[in-house]
Amino acid sequence: MRMHGEPAELFWRQRRRRPRPVILILDVSGSMSDYSRALLQFAYSTRRAASRVEVFCFGTRLTRITKALERRRPDDALDDAAKLVFDWEGGTRIGESLDAFVRGWGRRGVSRGAIVVICSDGLDRGDPAVLAAAMERLTRLSHRIVWMNPHKGTAADFRPSTLGMMVAAPHVDLLLSGHDLRSLEELASLLPELR
Repeated sequence: MRMHGEPAELFWRQRRRRPRPVILILDVSGSMSDYSRALLQFAYSTRRAASRVEVFCFGTRLTRITKALERRRPDDALDDAAKLVFDWEGGTRIGESLDAFVRGWGRRGVSRGAIVVICSDGLDRGDPAVLAAAMERLTRLSHRIVWMNPHKGTAADFRPSTLGMMVAAPHVDLLLSGHDLRSLEELASLLPELR
């Protein structure tokens, strides 16, 4: 009656796009010592730029450093993060660390629909079966898995040669290099596009 017999005009709402959460899992073992400081600075900048970012470090065990990176001054934040990580420049257990992430944080919903960025060279001292199972579970929980391997460099035909990387490769959606500032800038520009 209000429209006097004329069909009403329908107003469609556009779906609001929310950025996906980003989870950074950084390898700070001895084999990644040349890259770990730059990766932590990248994690600090990412945490300051976006609100839904979680940051973890691992060597032989997983450590959450998200709260430490909330400090206002970058040097203070990186110092606090370094104090939390007990296995800095030690051995590497990627499988056990990712399994601890999936069991402790992934199942709580932290990684549901998230973009998980793993920064590691793939040199693993642990059991490859544990790494394969953890990567399979992480694939089911997350939206995308991005692996940054500094050994890739600028090679377009890079093939993983380490056992850990070979085991993880089938579960990785995007393999990038993480050897310089340009590769970190490339990742930063790609993150908003990975919907």
